[in-house]
Amino acid sequence: MAANRKYYQDYEELCELMDKSSGDYDREKIERAYRLAEKMHGDQRRISGVPYILHPTSVACIIVDLGMDTDSVVAALLHDVVEDTPVTLEEVSAQFGEDVAHLVDGVTKISKIAYTEKEERQAENVRKMLIAMADDIRVIIIKLADRLHNMRTIDCMREQKRRDIALETMEVFAPIAHRLGIKAIKDEMEDLSLQYLDPIGYKEIETYLENNIADGQGFIKKIIAQISERVAKDINGATVSGRVKSIHGIYKKLIVQGKSLQEIYDIYAVRVIVDTVFDCYNVLGIVHDMFQPLPSRFKDYISTPKPNYYRSLHTTVIGTDGVPFEVQIRTREMHMTAEYGIAAHWKYKLGLNNKSSMDEQLAWIRKMLENQEDNHDPARLIKDIKTDLSSDEVFVYTPRGKLINLPMGSTAIDVAYAIHSEVGNRMLGAKANYRIVPIDYVVKTGDIIEILTGKEGSVGPSRDWLKIVKTSDARNKIRQWFKREKREENIVLGKAEFEKECRRNGIDLGEAELMRMMEPILKKKNIPNMENFYASISYGGTVLWKLLPRMKEEYLKIVSEKERADGKEEEFVVPIIEEPTRSAASKSGVIIEGMDDVDIKLAKCCTPLPGDDIIAFITKGHGISVHKRSCSNVPENIDECEDPTRWVTAKWAESINTYFSTVIEIRAIDRTGLVADLSGQLGNMKIHIHNMSSRALGNGKAVVRFNITVRDKSHLRDIISRLVSVKGVTSVERTSKGAIW
Repeated sequence: MAANRKYYQDYEELCELMDKSSGDYDREKIERAYRLAEKMHGDQRRISGVPYILHPTSVACIIVDLGMDTDSVVAALLHDVVEDTPVTLEEVSAQFGEDVAHLVDGVTKISKIAYTEKEERQAENVRKMLIAMADDIRVIIIKLADRLHNMRTIDCMREQKRRDIALETMEVFAPIAHRLGIKAIKDEMEDLSLQYLDPIGYKEIETYLENNIADGQGFIKKIIAQISERVAKDINGATVSGRVKSIHGIYKKLIVQGKSLQEIYDIYAVRVIVDTVFDCYNVLGIVHDMFQPLPSRFKDYISTPKPNYYRSLHTTVIGTDGVPFEVQIRTREMHMTAEYGIAAHWKYKLGLNNKSSMDEQLAWIRKMLENQEDNHDPARLIKDIKTDLSSDEVFVYTPRGKLINLPMGSTAIDVAYAIHSEVGNRMLGAKANYRIVPIDYVVKTGDIIEILTGKEGSVGPSRDWLKIVKTSDARNKIRQWFKREKREENIVLGKAEFEKECRRNGIDLGEAELMRMMEPILKKKNIPNMENFYASISYGGTVLWKLLPRMKEEYLKIVSEKERADGKEEEFVVPIIEEPTRSAASKSGVIIEGMDDVDIKLAKCCTPLPGDDIIAFITKGHGISVHKRSCSNVPENIDECEDPTRWVTAKWAESINTYFSTVIEIRAIDRTGLVADLSGQLGNMKIHIHNMSSRALGNGKAVVRFNITVRDKSHLRDIISRLVSVKGVTSVERTSKGAIW
C-alpha cells in the first residue's frame, strides 16, 4: 500500500500545478470546492487506508495536467460528494453554478459501472456515459481521470476485483481515451491494465526493457544528436526528442501479431516537432537522406488523419549501427492534439468556442448511440466499443480517392456501408486494386476498393452478412434494411424461431399465458408488442438465447400459480429446473443451467479449472463440452455464430470434490538438473504428474511442460509461485495448448 502513496497528491500540490500551468483559474472557487470536499469526506478513507480527500485532489491534478478549465477542476474535487456524502446537486448548483452541478451529476451517473455485474447493467451505464459525453465532453474527461487514478492505486484490492476493473478499463475506458486522442491517459491505462491481466507477460517485457534501457537510452540520445545537428542547418526552431514504446504496445505486437522482439521496429522512436507542414516534409527528406528507410514502413497521417484527428508523418529507418527506429514528424499544433486530443481545446485554446469543430470531433458518439436504438442485446454495445474504437485501423481508398478509415479486420461489405447505406444495400461484388475479390475480402491499408452495385430495388443484403461484417455501422444498416423491407418475413421467421426455442426448453403455454410470460420481458426491453419482438429476433435486434433464463423464470411462476389454483400439484411436471441435482454436478464439478443427467466433459482444448469463467456447448451425440470463455474455440460473438442455441450457460458447483488435469509451461535457462529440480518441487507439493516433456530452444533457454492434477485456479497459483522460485526459471504459466510433445 505504501507504494501507492506516490500517486496521491494533496491540495498544495494541486496549487503548485496550477501555478505552473498557463490556465487562467478561479482560485477562490477552486479553494471553496476543496474546503467543501474536505469537510464532507471528513474521516472517510480509501481501502488502502489513506484519507479519501486525497483521491479527488489527485483527480483534480490530472485534470490540471490536461489543461482543463476551472469548472472541470471544481467538478473533479466534488465528483464523489453527491454520491458519498449528504451534499445534494441543488447545493452544488447554488454554491458553484449549474455547469459544475451538471458535470458532477454526469460523473455520478456513470460512476458505478461494474464489470462483474449483469451485462445489462454495465451496458446501460456505458450508454449513459456516451449520452453524457455527447452532452458535455468534460464529463468523460473527468471520469477518465478518475479511472486512471483508481488504476494507479488498485494494488490494495483483492486479485479478482483488480482483474475485473483492469479488464473493463482495457475494453471500455482505454478505447474511449484513444478515440478522444488523449494518448497519455490511454497508454497508462493500457499498461496498468496489462499488469493485472497478464502479469507474467508484463514482467517479461518490463525486464527486457530494464535490461536494455541503458543501451536504448544511449542509442536514442545519439540519434537525437545526429538528427538535431543535421536538421538545424536547414530548419529553424525544430525540437527533437525520443521515447521507448509502451509495454502494452510491445505486448500487442508480441502476442496479438505473433512477432518477436527483433521484429518490432518501433520500440525506439524519435520525434521531430517543427513549425509548418512544409517543414515536416523537409525533415522527412533529411531523415531519409541520413538513414536507410524500411520499405512499406512510411505512413502519412498528415494527408490522411486518424479518426481521433491524430496527424503526423511516421517512417522507420535503420540506424548506422543496424538498429531500426521510428521517426515521427509533426507541427507543434499537431503535437498538442496528439498528446491531449480533445483536451487540447482547453489546454491550448484551439478554438474552444468553435462549436462546429467540436461537434465534428464528437460525431462518432452520436453515431454509436444511433446504432444502438434498435439493439436489444446489451452485450453488443460493449463489443461495438471494443471494435469501433480500436486503435488498430486500416485506411482504404475509393476509386475517386476518398479515404475511408475502418477497424482492423473490416471487409469489403464494411467499406460499402461506410460509403453509403444504399451502396451497401445494392452491393453485388467488389474489386480490390482493380481485381475482383469476394465480398468478405478483408481489406488492407492502401487498398483501392471499388463496390459493384445492382439497380435500386433489384437486390438487397443477405442475412449472412451479419456474420461477416466487422463494424457496428454496417451491422446496424443491414438490420435496418431487414427491419424496413422484410417486416412480414421477419415476423414469420422470428415467430418460428421463438416457438422452436420454447419447444426445445419445454415451455408449453396457451396464447394468453404466453403473453403473460413475455410481458415483463418486453417491457424491460422496450419492445411494444409480440410482432415487434418476433421481427427483432429475425433481423438481429434481439438475441433469443440470452432471454431464456428470464423466460424460464416467468414460466415457472405461471406454472406454480396454476398448480396452486388447481390444487393438483402432482399433475404438473415442470420440465425446466434451475439447479441440477447434486449428482449432475458431482462428476465434473459443473452445473449446466436447466439441464440434468447429461454427459458433461471438460474441453481438452482449454482445460478449464474451477475459478475460470466458463460456457458450455451442446455437441451432437457426445454430451456437453465445457470451455473457458476465453477459449479460441468459443465464438467472440455467440449470438452471431452458426448455431447460438447450442451454447448454454454453465457455472462451477459450490462444492467440488474432484481434481482436474491441466498443462503448465515453464521457461528457464537451460542447465543440468533443471527437470529434476522442477519435478522435485512438484513432488514436495504432492502434485501428481501425468506426463512431462522438455526441449531446448537453442538460445541457452529451455521449455518444460508438465501435465499435472490440481484442485482449482487457486491451487494452480500456489504451484506456479513455488516453481518460479526454482533456479533459472524465468516464467511459469498455464497453457491452453494442452499438448505434451
